[in-house]
Order: sequence, then C-alpha cells, then structure tokens
Amino acid sequence: MFSNRYIFVYSTVLVVVAAAVLAIAAVGLKPFQDQNEKVEKMQQLLSSVGISSTVDSAEDLYEKYFTEEYAVNTEGKVVSSYVDGKQNGDVRPFSIDMNKEMDKIKNNSGDVALPVFVCTKEDGRKNYVVPVVGNGLWGGIWGNIAVDEDLNTIVGVNFGHKSETPGLGGEIVTDKFQSQFKGKSIFGKDGGNVELAVIKRADKTDAYQVDAISGATITSTGVSDMLKNCLGLYIEFFRTLKTK
Repeated sequence: MFSNRYIFVYSTVLVVVAAAVLAIAAVGLKPFQDQNEKVEKMQQLLSSVGISSTVDSAEDLYEKYFTEEYAVNTEGKVVSSYVDGKQNGDVRPFSIDMNKEMDKIKNNSGDVALPVFVCTKEDGRKNYVVPVVGNGLWGGIWGNIAVDEDLNTIVGVNFGHKSETPGLGGEIVTDKFQSQFKGKSIFGKDGGNVELAVIKRADKTDAYQVDAISGATITSTGVSDMLKNCLGLYIEFFRTLKTK
C-alpha cells in the first residue's frame, strides 16, 4: 500500500509534467492559431464586400482586393497605414484589436487607432470596411460594415457572436438578418449622426431601419448600440475623405 507521501509526490510530479506538456503544446501551436485567426479575419472582411473565399484562397484574395489599410483617430487623422505592402507607422492596421481600442475610449486611456480597410473592386470602385464590436445577451458580438464610395450606403455586413442563443440572438450571423442591411444608409443628412438602427417592426422602406430578430430583443438592441457606438467614431475620417 502506498504511503501518503508517495501519493503526494507522484501527484505533484504528474501535475508538473502535464502542465509542461500543455505549455509546450500551446507554444508550438500558437503560430498555427495565429494563422487561423488571420485567415478567418480576412474571410470576414472579404465577405462584407461580397467576395466569397475559402481558407486556401482568403490570403490571395485579400491581397488582391484590400490594398489599403488605415488606422485613424476619432479626429479623422490617419495615424498609421499599410498601402501596397508598405507600412507607414508603428502598427499595421490589420493587427489592431478593436475591443482594446474601444476600452481605451471607454476608460479615456491612451491614443486610439481605429482600423479602416479599403477594398478596390474590379471596376475600380472602392468600398470602405470598418469593424464594430459590442455586447449581446450572453457575451461579445462583432462584425464588419462595408460602405460604398459615398461613405454612407451599406454594400454588405457580417456579424459574429460568442455565445448568443441558437435560433434567437444567434440569428445575427444568418443571411436573412444580414441581407437587410444592404442598401441602407448609416448617417443622417447632415452626416453628423448615426441614424441606422435595428428596431422591432421596422419600416422596410425606411433607409435607416433594419428589422430586429423576433424573440431576441436584447441581442438586436446590442447590434443597434454597437453600430451607433462604433460607426460614430469614423464620422470625422469620412468627412476628410469627402473633402478630397
């Protein structure tokens, strides 16, 4: 029969060895995880402008269509850029975590850098894609909003969520919900406010209204708030583009 000392030592060694193995595995797998996240982000950006991609084709398609990336502050000034493979500034806009930037704004801590991705279509027309993040019923929600050259009309969106209820709040990832945004307007006539909203029994003829998900009021409200809070941060940058 094993003594208590033996069991304690054996258990301790087993835990240490298991922890070491897991740590080594985590370090070894990190590059693959980072690559998967990178490709997934590229697919989401491509999807927002209506370009289908696969895991294998995403990088090539992204490099073909998204030749401009900018990081801007809330005053509309470009603080960093990545254009035609050349970086200007301390950070590549693609690597910016929108959640962290929103935390900076919330806590008034540090300089803000908001990413903007520019897609140039085959006909030369440009779409501007901005990321949005917020909160649903059970956790984080996020997405990408692509606007046309008029910097107001939506050409496409995609949304994701951490743990919304399937069949209810989880419906924000479906084409049925996302397709409603195409052709809608974001900003009011003066360009100074975000008028786009997700509401119950929306008027489908209204340029600013998108119908909420039935039975998912909190998630729908979360999407609406996310759009107002994030898109409003880009107003000054879009104004600078309109003056060029």
